Amino acid sequence: NTFYFGNSSLDAKLGYQFNNRKEFEEHYLHEEEHQEEGEEHDDDEEEHDDEEEHMEEAAEEPALEMHLETLSYNIKYNLPKIGNFETIAGIQGMYQTNRNFGEEILIPDAETLDFGIFATTHYHLESWDFQGGLRFDTRNLETDAFTAENAEVIESVDRSFNSFNAALGAKYHFNQKFIARLNLASGFRAPNLSELTSNGDHNGANRYEIGNPNLNNEQNFQVDLALEWRNEHFEAFVNAFTNSVSDYIFINPTNETIEEEPVFRYEQANANLYGGEIGIHIHPHPLDWLHLESSFETVTGELDQGGYLPLIPANSLTNTLRIEFEGGKTFTEKYTFVRLRSVFDQNNPGRFESETAGYNLLGAGVGTVLKLDQVQLDLNLSGTNLLNKTYISHLSRLKPDGIFNIGRNIMFSANIKI
Repeated sequence: NTFYFGNSSLDAKLGYQFNNRKEFEEHYLHEEEHQEEGEEHDDDEEEHDDEEEHMEEAAEEPALEMHLETLSYNIKYNLPKIGNFETIAGIQGMYQTNRNFGEEILIPDAETLDFGIFATTHYHLESWDFQGGLRFDTRNLETDAFTAENAEVIESVDRSFNSFNAALGAKYHFNQKFIARLNLASGFRAPNLSELTSNGDHNGANRYEIGNPNLNNEQNFQVDLALEWRNEHFEAFVNAFTNSVSDYIFINPTNETIEEEPVFRYEQANANLYGGEIGIHIHPHPLDWLHLESSFETVTGELDQGGYLPLIPANSLTNTLRIEFEGGKTFTEKYTFVRLRSVFDQNNPGRFESETAGYNLLGAGVGTVLKLDQVQLDLNLSGTNLLNKTYISHLSRLKPDGIFNIGRNIMFSANIKI
């Protein structure tokens, strides 16, 4: 809700989320075991039937069941404007509980309490805008001890994390044609419950994950620069950033296996991420209905101790040809487009990754607006990977299993505005 007090206002957002996660496993006896049991115990058919019934009942119960409840809040007060200053102050945080009800435990019973307080201010001039901000965050996390699948006793965790951060930015705009932005900011991320305490088979990732209760805050400092030029028929932009992260948290494989699953452990080390994007948009006169768009994106992640970070996307180039049709009383705002997304080879994999080959994905679509009296109907038909390219994204969790990404995909949508 938003509350107005003359020349100031208060924005309040409250949220509650309940997540019930269940994982089921197959309980069965091998056919050979049934046969041997039948030969040795011909007179024990009743006992054998009872055992099968018990196993059928067990198969209906989840092996892993977690109830995650989250209560969140975000309250911002927009202070009265003083001269060219616009200031916002606020608090935000959450209270979260995790409870286990299955026979297996991946993440223990726990309580997490987050609290943050912040203030930002804008200073407006004719061609310049300045922004600054300060923030303090704290996280308190408590867990119960539990016995993992490998019979290891995982001790309880009682940790607190705190951090002060600041941001400073400037924006320059000339006649709304040229815009430049420069931002300097620090930030932090406290390790989450999974990174600190997990110890079990993560079926969604096909690996056995082990947390690290001694992880520290991730703390970063980032600088980003954005330049943009536009006029009636041409737009161009360049964005670049560099981000230095202390105690970067990542998951790393080991040479161990538990229950035939590869073991991955959470670790941390200092790292740097840098990259950017560049793009153009041409809609030449007098062909105002024709739009040509092209953009290139790149990011690199490196560890200070040497080597590349895992799960970094490959460089990509996207080219789009879009045609817009004017006129029409019943069908208006008609358009069609063709898009080619080219993803390059990822030749800088992390320590537990393999290189990934590049690929090209062709997409296209059409759309229009149908107006019927007081009703407006937006119609869209689009397709991705129209050539049914067989490929695997470098970020796919299913890549180690050799499972490809989605093939040809056609989507139709209709939105009614009354």
